[in-house]
This record gives sequence, structure tokens and C-alpha cells, in this order.
Amino acid sequence: MRVYWGAHTMLVALLVPFLCLLSPAAAGRLLVIPMEGSHWLSMKKVLMDERGHEVVVLVPEVSWQMETTQAYKVVTYPVSQTLEELDNSFQECLAVHLTQNPFPLNALAMYNASVHTYSKFFGQCKDLFRSQETLRFLNQSGFDALLTDPIFMCGTILAHHLSLPFVFFMRGFPCDLHFAAPQSPSPLSYVPRLFSFNSDRMTFFQRVENTLISLLELDYCNVYYAEALKLSSEVLQRDVSLMDLVNSAAIWILRFDFVFEYVRPVMPNMVFVGGINCAKKKPLPKVMFLRLQIVHFPMKSHSVVLASLLSLLFVIFKISGNDLIHAVLSSCFP
Repeated sequence: MRVYWGAHTMLVALLVPFLCLLSPAAAGRLLVIPMEGSHWLSMKKVLMDERGHEVVVLVPEVSWQMETTQAYKVVTYPVSQTLEELDNSFQECLAVHLTQNPFPLNALAMYNASVHTYSKFFGQCKDLFRSQETLRFLNQSGFDALLTDPIFMCGTILAHHLSLPFVFFMRGFPCDLHFAAPQSPSPLSYVPRLFSFNSDRMTFFQRVENTLISLLELDYCNVYYAEALKLSSEVLQRDVSLMDLVNSAAIWILRFDFVFEYVRPVMPNMVFVGGINCAKKKPLPKVMFLRLQIVHFPMKSHSVVLASLLSLLFVIFKISGNDLIHAVLSSCFP
């Protein structure tokens, strides 16, 4: 019999032994460098159950949804950006992603918008390393490990600066880095690359396109993370490549399900925990019987399942059957 763990339970089971190995005589101290927005909402679910360990979350003074709680301690550092600037940058990036353009114009537009947004948010990381008071506190706190969402690379640079073992909690990197850095194969023949918009069933020319994109991946990722590489070289006082920053992660906690991804070998330190809901699950509403009609089309080899429109109205508008019937009759027979 197969036993499925919840994502929250699995993450606690992974992180707690990791801290215990680092500090067997006492509770561990975990430094957390989150990312803005929905990434933080997923990570927060893990931090709510600290199991006796001291958890410190480092966040900028200007941020989204970084509320405090008794489960962890929040430490802030000053930043130069305003919340309005962050909002505008995100809205501009979102507008580009919602605009439909042919390939490769769509890929170039989304890439340029993402680079601009990244530059705006990475300014907060630069402010962190300018704050000598914050760096002094971090150096004197004696943390055992660092947990971070590395998409902006700030937590990764800080982990190298503090010489801490670090754990990634993430959905994925651009340029397929979350498979390349742990040295996990990602076959070009059926694993489509980012911005290719192909499926796993590619034609010959789509595979050629996929191969060309893969050859360019490291180059455009180096451009995307140019500011992070420059800052890491300044902080660490040595030349640092993108692979140098990420390939020493102790554990890769990946927020997607292996079952729904493309089949490929994975490394032992890559752990798939599935998606973590941002909100608590709610029980399904008590609705009337949802009648399913199986309609067979002679020109199709498959069946189409149609849900009753009335049943959908019961769910969406939360109205009773009598109210709906009364409204329909009133409109038909005034």
C-alpha cells in the first residue's frame, strides 16, 4: 500500500533532522530568506511548525504580506524601494506576459520584462549588504542553516557569505538550473525548454528549436543574473559563476509533483513535495446532485463529459433550487 504524506508534513520531516544533525545537543537556529508574493505564502506553511527550533525570517522593510507570528521571529532591514515601485514593476511584467505575440517576439518580450522586474526587486538585496547593522547581527547570531527561495539569489549569496549550509525551497529556476546544478539529466528529445512553448511530443524541427534554446540558456541566464553575479563577486571577494552559487545546496525541496513532470532521473537530495496551497482547504459545498451527461460524437474517438449548467449555477451563485426555478419561470412567464 502506498502512503502519501502531506507537503507540510514532508517538509518538516526533511528540515528537522537536518537541523538536528547540525546541532545535536540543543535546538537549531534556522535563518530564512523568503521571496515576495505567493512564494512566501507557500514557505510560511512550513515555518508555522518550528518543532522547538528558533526560526528567524529576514525580510525587507517594504514587502508584500510579510506579517509576523509567534511561530518565528521577523528581522527587517532598510531598503530604498517603495511599495508603489514594486507594484508598478510587477504590473508591467504581468501585462507583458498576458500579451500574445508570435515566437520569438513573445519570448524576447517576456525575457526583457522579467530582467527589468528582477533588477527592481534585487535592489533590496543590495540594500541588505549595505546594512552593516543587519550583517553584524547575522554574523553574531550563530545560525545552523539557511532556508531560502533562490529565484532572486539573495539568500544564496548570503549563505555563502555566512558559510552556512543552505536548503532551497522553490518551484524551479529558469535555464533548467534546478536540474543542471544537481547534475540531473534533462533530455532535450522530450523535455521542452523554457520559452519554447512546446509539449513533450515535438516534431523534428521543434526538437532542433529546443536544442538551440538549450545552447543559449546559460548565456541568457548569466545576463538575467548579471547583477547577482556582480554582487556575489564583491561580497565574496572572488569570481563566482552562476553554477558556483547554486550547486552546493544541501537539499533541493521542489514545490511540484514528480508524477506530473517529465520522466527523468533525479538526484537523492532533490525532494518533490508537490504544490502547497496558499490558503487552508475548505470542504466542498453541499450541492445538488451533479448530473454528468456522456455525449458520444460519431466523428470523435473519445467522449466529452458535460456538466449540467443548472448544477454549476448552484455552486457558483450558492442559490437554492427553488430560487433558481422561480427566477427562470419569472423570466419566461412574466
